[in-house]
Amino acid sequence: MPRLEPGDVACWVLKSRAAPEEIAPGWRPGSDHALDRCVRRSYRLELMTPGQPCLLWVSGAHQPGVHALGEVTAAVAEGAGGPVVGVRLTRLAEPVARTELLASPAARDAEVLRMPAGSNPSWLSAAQYAAVLGLLGPVRSPAART
Repeated sequence: MPRLEPGDVACWVLKSRAAPEEIAPGWRPGSDHALDRCVRRSYRLELMTPGQPCLLWVSGAHQPGVHALGEVTAAVAEGAGGPVVGVRLTRLAEPVARTELLASPAARDAEVLRMPAGSNPSWLSAAQYAAVLGLLGPVRSPAART
């Protein structure tokens, strides 16, 4: 993959092995939660800006897929363990399953599906992000309504 440009990224993908209820105990479907998420140091961090859409991707054997949608709320900063980015995420009532995205012609080539152990943050193109939004259940984040 060539180096990303700002226009390539429609949505940032922040990965986690932990489910939303483990990340923030009491985080219920449909509710927003402000978080600082760890990200890996790379040139991609310079492309992340407040207001951009993002989502929480949970990896692993139990319900892998999109578990929350929202937006970047703060520029990347140095945290105690490395870089972090501020986000506000709305937990979905039902995750968008990895298998659903693999079945979608528009989403199946997303970086997070092709290279699950790849970069954090990962990203979605406009077509891939639209595919995710098209598969959403009843809970949608304010950022997804645009």
